[in-house]
Amino acid sequence: MSMSVHGMGIPQIQYQTNEDFIQQAFGGETPQWKMLILDAATKQKAADILLHPYSGMRVRYWISQQRTAWIFDEIGKEMPITMGVVVGAGGVEQVKILVYREERGGEVHQDFFTRQFQGITLTPEDSLSKPIDGITGATLSVNAVSRVTNLALVLHRQVLAKVAQPAP
Repeated sequence: MSMSVHGMGIPQIQYQTNEDFIQQAFGGETPQWKMLILDAATKQKAADILLHPYSGMRVRYWISQQRTAWIFDEIGKEMPITMGVVVGAGGVEQVKILVYREERGGEVHQDFFTRQFQGITLTPEDSLSKPIDGITGATLSVNAVSRVTNLALVLHRQVLAKVAQPAP
C-alpha cells in the first residue's frame, strides 16, 4: 500500500496496482486485454447503472475462458475510486479497491465489505441479486462500488454472449 497526496491534500491510497490485480485475478497469468466497443444501447445501459453517462466509447477488459476482469474509475463523493471486478460463471468472484482518493469512506477497501459481492449475479431487471450492507459515513463510496459491480456483470454477460456467437 502506498500513500501520496492527490489534488488539494486529499490522500490517495494505492492498495494494489492494476497490473498486480489482473495477474492475481488470473492466477499469475496475464491474458491479453481486449476492448469492448459500446453501442448506443450499451452506453445507455451503463448510464442507467452509473446514474451518469459513461464517458468512453469502449471498455478495456481481460478474459480467460469464462472469467473476465474489469477496472473502472467511479466517483465516490468527489474523487474517483479505482476498482477491479472479476466475474466468473457463478457471478462476482472478487471486488477490489485498487486506489482510494476520498477523505472518508475508505473502509470500502476492507475484506469485510468487498466479500459481500462474492457470488452476486444479476436479477432479471439487471440489478444486483442481493443487497449490500452499507458502511456508516461511506454511503457514496458503497454506492459507487455497487454500481461498478453491476456494470461489470452486465458487460461480462455481453462479452460472453459475443464469444458464444459463431463466427460468420
